[in-house]
Amino acid sequence: MRRWRSGFLVALALAAISPAAQAAEADSAAVPDTIKQRLTACTACHGEQGRATNDGYYPRIAGKPAGYLYNQLHNFREGRRQYPMMTYLVDHLSDAYLQEIAAYFADQHPPYPPPQPHDPSEATRARGDLLVNKGDAGKQIPACIACHGSAMTGVQPATPGLLGLPRDYLVSQIGAWKNGARHALAPDCMAQVAQRLSAEDIGAVASWLAAQPVPAGATAVAPGSVKLPLACGSVPALN
Repeated sequence: MRRWRSGFLVALALAAISPAAQAAEADSAAVPDTIKQRLTACTACHGEQGRATNDGYYPRIAGKPAGYLYNQLHNFREGRRQYPMMTYLVDHLSDAYLQEIAAYFADQHPPYPPPQPHDPSEATRARGDLLVNKGDAGKQIPACIACHGSAMTGVQPATPGLLGLPRDYLVSQIGAWKNGARHALAPDCMAQVAQRLSAEDIGAVASWLAAQPVPAGATAVAPGSVKLPLACGSVPALN
């Protein structure tokens, strides 16, 4: 009986101090208040450092121009882009915080994966190559390189590169512009281009782009490196 009472008292003592011990343990393992930690919600879909996952839909955001990333976050918050999870994440965030998020991911430069395997027809490859590099004057479609840079790696401060993106994502986003589900600041130059693309054109462009390897050290080129063929509200005018 005496031994049982002694063990019981020890258990009571341990129970009495366990909340304090648990609090101390929690303090010692406190989550760091860093921008990287706060953006864990973003990397759950977009992959570590924003490098994208291999599911073929969520885009790479690492290394994109900060102005472009900020515009997209702002577009989700203001309803110009529609995706419930993104809207939920940014709905109550300030412009300053959106800019901080954009700057963080713009500064990330993890390596690109190899292109996804895809085997379009020869005609599809040729059409994609033509639209990306020369456009189609008969349909008033400018070449993709006219806005996104000759290497398709983007132009600072707000035009993204299109290499290293999954085909399914490219198809869905160009299609969203064509169908009026995605918008940018007026004048919306991508919406104008998308309206002139057929479904086959969209598939050809997406297939060609997704099949291209990303050059080593790929980065967006300097502002003013290209003269835009259309006015774009998302691209600030250069003085």
